[in-house]
Amino acid sequence: MLSRHFLRAKALQTIYAGVTGESKNADELLKMFDYNVGRLNSLGLLQMSTLPQLTFTAERIYENETQKFNPNAKELELLHRWAQNRYVDRLAGGFEYRQIANRMKIDWSNHFDVFRKILNAFKSSRYFQNFIELQQPTFEEEKTIAVTAFKFLMNDETLREIIFDRDLLWEDDFDQVAQYVFMLLKEPKEEQMDEAMPCPQVFDSRNEKDVNDYDFARKLIVDTFNHLDDTEPMIRKHLQNWDLERVALMDILLINMAVTEFTCCPSIPERVTVDEYIELSKEFSTEKSKLFINGILDKLLIELRVAGKIEKDERGLYDPTLEDDYKDQ
Repeated sequence: MLSRHFLRAKALQTIYAGVTGESKNADELLKMFDYNVGRLNSLGLLQMSTLPQLTFTAERIYENETQKFNPNAKELELLHRWAQNRYVDRLAGGFEYRQIANRMKIDWSNHFDVFRKILNAFKSSRYFQNFIELQQPTFEEEKTIAVTAFKFLMNDETLREIIFDRDLLWEDDFDQVAQYVFMLLKEPKEEQMDEAMPCPQVFDSRNEKDVNDYDFARKLIVDTFNHLDDTEPMIRKHLQNWDLERVALMDILLINMAVTEFTCCPSIPERVTVDEYIELSKEFSTEKSKLFINGILDKLLIELRVAGKIEKDERGLYDPTLEDDYKDQ
């Protein structure tokens, strides 16, 4: 599920940590990368766990309301409908989900008021009001309202702060991981959701595409880090009236990573590589970096082609503007 763009960003951060740290080697960088990706799965599961907690909150409030002398019948119906959501019940009932949640020691019991506030906002939304009008909602309709509730949960600032308190480093990745989890929650069909259903994960080692993309990022880290010294003279040669020492380190690393893709990744078109690192420069470097990086990469591409160091296979020669296959490279 993790996109190659996101994995490139994580690879960049890993290489930067190695270059600015104390004598890191490639093996240590891979361990760091593996650990950080594993943390993303933990964040994703924690985010996912807020959904069953929201139904549990409704169940508790429903039980309290039924004890009142003159309970509000409409309120009871709203609470009961959400508390009995079949999709959320099956999601939380999966054996692997329960295993991971127990291992992470996820406990929302001290934050009942936070979830009650979110539940009240959710019940008042037009999405839930439309849902409650359905006499006999289908499983798919219950799934739709559940993933909508997940968006409410992820947009709550108080809940976000509670999650950040658990790991401050999650703040930078929170929204991207929440988007991945949202997409994962939309995928399962009713017939797939039983106790044996695998727990949705933002990086799933059982998924061939996930593994291939993950291996791509690890190779990118090793090859880039091990050839930093080899690439430096090439970059220095194409600087005009500018010392390499004055160039932002992030720009140098982005150029090095692009060169690695040019020469070591035959299935990725040159245009895709250039566009990716220009986008990453917008996220991680200075305002002028995109123009600088684009100019240097254009010159390096010519040099590498002449030297015969770029060999692309059939996939790598496709025009990415015509192929949807490259939208996630």
